[in-house]
Amino acid sequence: MSDGIPCLWMRGGTSKAAVFLARDLPVERKARDALLLRVMGSPDARQIDGIGGGTPLTSKVAILSPASRPDADVDYLFLQILADQAIVSDAQGCGNILAAVGPAAIETGLISASGEVTPVRIHMRNTGEVALAHVQTPMGRVSYVGAARIDGVPGSHAPVGLMLRNLAGSMCRALLPTGHEVDQIGGIACTLIDNGMPVVVMAATAFGLTGQESPEALNADPALRACLEAIRLQAGTMMGLGDVSAKSVPKMTLVSVPRAGGAIATRCFIPHECHSGIGVFAAISVATACTMPESPASALARVPTDGRWWIEHPTGQTEVLLDTDAHGQIIGAGMMRTARKLFAGHVFDPLLS
Repeated sequence: MSDGIPCLWMRGGTSKAAVFLARDLPVERKARDALLLRVMGSPDARQIDGIGGGTPLTSKVAILSPASRPDADVDYLFLQILADQAIVSDAQGCGNILAAVGPAAIETGLISASGEVTPVRIHMRNTGEVALAHVQTPMGRVSYVGAARIDGVPGSHAPVGLMLRNLAGSMCRALLPTGHEVDQIGGIACTLIDNGMPVVVMAATAFGLTGQESPEALNADPALRACLEAIRLQAGTMMGLGDVSAKSVPKMTLVSVPRAGGAIATRCFIPHECHSGIGVFAAISVATACTMPESPASALARVPTDGRWWIEHPTGQTEVLLDTDAHGQIIGAGMMRTARKLFAGHVFDPLLS
């Protein structure tokens, strides 16, 4: 019987992921992906025969390894495991799980804690950028206890500060891949933007919606989902992503006037189901779109005076801090997330157990 594969189950932001060290997984990609599908229980909508939770937020994997570049402390590869399809995608990063990478790197011994707060430079292999995380490490151990709260996660936890630079064109090679703040696709005004995540931003009213509908209601609307997918497929080509029919990007995001004191309200699809929240990088891209006069988001947004953009979503709000230079150009973004170690042990491959 197999001794299993070392695995750390972590919550990062509003997502959960199985965290592995690269040395514990097959080197060859096809074998690695097949193993992860079996471990997570895909393809099966419930993932009943694996550790996945049956939703995009709980069917994620982070693979960590020693840093491959001198300006980083650890390498991080994010993989989205589709629940109901045999697909493992590295086409995007994940900012929520990014919050768990620093703590996990310390927990697994890849790096050592240093002082009360340990800075961790994370090379995001999906996009090539380096993020800086600040992890609470009193007495040389990761602490998950604190007063920080984020919407979508019950209770309070230790904060994990994230600072990100050079996000523009993370996958599309340009902040605005088409060179335009707005493009028309199927008669719908769209902002095709990539500031950490390829996103298509559209006004909810363009689809006869208020933008306050529940994810359940939107997911139960087959006509809406078919329309969004048709736009997504065309947008993928326009953004230089090629055929995105089997990819999880671009994210489709409906925006509307904020109702809870935030800057903009969102309903984000990842890519076919409406998210109960919004991803970290998607939130950054949406906030950036709000600053563009021709974007559908601009006319709906309430621009903050302090650079702190609160992005409303179905379960609350996500804060984005946009950092600008002397000319008002966005040069980076920051935010506060939380993370928690859920369990550490071994996960078993059904073919070997």
